[in-house]
Amino acid sequence: MSALSGNASPALRVWPAPEVLAIFRFYVDETVDFDIDLRELQGQERLDLLCGFLRAIGRRLGKPVLMTPEGDDHHPVLGFDVTADRVVLLAEP
Repeated sequence: MSALSGNASPALRVWPAPEVLAIFRFYVDETVDFDIDLRELQGQERLDLLCGFLRAIGRRLGKPVLMTPEGDDHHPVLGFDVTADRVVLLAEP
């Protein structure tokens, strides 16, 4: 990557499906950070899409993928479990 001016970090925009945008942000090398607008994920079909997306990333990297509320990195609500090879609910409903 080339040097950036100021404090800006690069971003990669990915559409795992039409009308569903994931924006990957490159803050540090140790983590993969991305944002998804939950308003784009209404309904079971879109939830299944999100789970498939988390699963694909986790399988490719061989690491857990955690979804946390914005601004709260310590309380994941959903995530890909490498050992179980599936997406699991991590928070109480």
